[in-house]
Amino acid sequence: MKQNEIKQLSNDDLKSRVSLMNEQYEKMKLSHKVTPLENPLQIRAMRKTIARLNTEITKRSAEA
Repeated sequence: MKQNEIKQLSNDDLKSRVSLMNEQYEKMKLSHKVTPLENPLQIRAMRKTIARLNTEITKRSAEA
């Protein structure tokens, strides 16, 4: 998810996406421990996307 896509989302969408992606991230980490993923870089990409979403939420709350 690109930064300009994130900026277009509403606050509620951001929060729901963060919670959804956190769930997916935890499942992905667990499945990677059991049987290694074909592309383990997906874990890093998801973690960075979650960080981008959280950064945008923090930025918006600081502006308000």
